[in-house]
Amino acid sequence: MFCMARAATTSDAFNAVAEPRRREILMYLALRERTVGDIVASLRLEQPSVSKHLRVLRDVGLVHVRRTGRQRFYRTNANAIRPMYEWTRTFERFWGHQLDRIKQRAEAKMKVLPHSNSGRKHDLNTEKD
Repeated sequence: MFCMARAATTSDAFNAVAEPRRREILMYLALRERTVGDIVASLRLEQPSVSKHLRVLRDVGLVHVRRTGRQRFYRTNANAIRPMYEWTRTFERFWGHQLDRIKQRAEAKMKVLPHSNSGRKHDLNTEKD
């Protein structure tokens, strides 16, 4: 049986974001530019782990780094994320179609089912023990 080798996470953006912590870091960086220390403190991850994930994200172009003195500031690269967004957008029609079908089924069911109270409000004062 022939199997295609999976691309290394350092060469492909889709594989890089397959890792949940990297997605979490990207989402956090989407808010604003951050240092490694900010990411470590806010996401409660170990510094070596954050640095490793940032290196992968930087290598595939999903984050930019800016140095100021001894600090490095990371931010998401929206242009590099765009191809992933555009790829997932191709499925929006499917999701919308599925939601429309669910809505149609629910509305059809409501027409078929008789109303249990026949439009009357239940009066708690007339109920007997």
